[in-house]
Amino acid sequence: MAGAIERNKRFLTDLFAGPFPGHGIIMEPEPEEKPGPGDVVTSELPLDRWIDHSLRDYEMRLHYHEKTGDDSVPYIRAVTGTEFFAAAFGCPIHVYEDAALPPSARPLVCTAGEADALVEPGVDNPLFCRWLEFAEKLTRKAGSGVPVSVPDIQSAFDIAGLIWNKQDFFMAMIDTPDAVMRLVEKCHNLLAAFVKEFMRRFENVNLCHCPTAWAPPELGMWLSEDEAGSLSSEAFREFCLPSLVELSETFGGLFVHCCAAADHQYDNFRSIPNLRGLNRVFQEPGPRPAVEAFAGETVLIQAWLDEAAAIEMRGMARPGSRFLFNIAALPEDEAVATCERLRRRCDRP
Repeated sequence: MAGAIERNKRFLTDLFAGPFPGHGIIMEPEPEEKPGPGDVVTSELPLDRWIDHSLRDYEMRLHYHEKTGDDSVPYIRAVTGTEFFAAAFGCPIHVYEDAALPPSARPLVCTAGEADALVEPGVDNPLFCRWLEFAEKLTRKAGSGVPVSVPDIQSAFDIAGLIWNKQDFFMAMIDTPDAVMRLVEKCHNLLAAFVKEFMRRFENVNLCHCPTAWAPPELGMWLSEDEAGSLSSEAFREFCLPSLVELSETFGGLFVHCCAAADHQYDNFRSIPNLRGLNRVFQEPGPRPAVEAFAGETVLIQAWLDEAAAIEMRGMARPGSRFLFNIAALPEDEAVATCERLRRRCDRP
């Protein structure tokens, strides 16, 4: 098992930043039921309940990897909802009764003056301390050789968009753009400081929060840039791109998740240095524009798709295309058979 995982680490490292080893396939196991509503930083449940949940999830990922022979590197998922960084600034948190739904942040400010008055939190704030305590206990139980993942990571601009009431936030981009940039800078500073502290504390980390992939941390951090669909290309360059470029330069690369209608941002995404991977949730006209835009430059990580969709996208490949297919959860027997068929379709031994 350990030998197969080490081979997969080499395979994924090459897929993202080396000689092309073939398209990758990760089989998602059926999800582990959460112990209750919320997440580890919002729930009143003792940490042990969440630790048991994360360890069961890891054991299932390890089991699926062993059975399917896929390209995954099983790791401990210590994920949260999107509220994590906004809540550190003081945003109230909404926890849904449906335990399957992650918590979300409620806006905290409505005006430029209120945004400027926010104090930039440090990595010693109570929310971060609880999560880091959770991650430390997890790694002690699982062993230091098992990678542990980050919480949910939104971009600096997206965090600012959670903190500032959204309607007022977009108006402020026109009326008081400097105040918007000052809040984005505060969010950027906290985000970078947290990732550095996380990497300092833990020997074996996975910087991916979405989807369920792995890459060596030296290739860069991962984040969600979901407001990209709400912005013009010009606004994205002004308000979002500087932070993304700086994060890529600081951490040696960047992996981006984007589930917005953001095909018009592809030129902006391509201007990020060392954009290692892009995970898109496509709207019309589907994946073809991304396949054409990023062939030879960036791995397209496609998640929550079925076998037919993966085969269709594989057929769109251009010279230099690199894909990592993250197949939606299947029962074990179906996952084994699906992985075997996809390996043949991807010209893998």
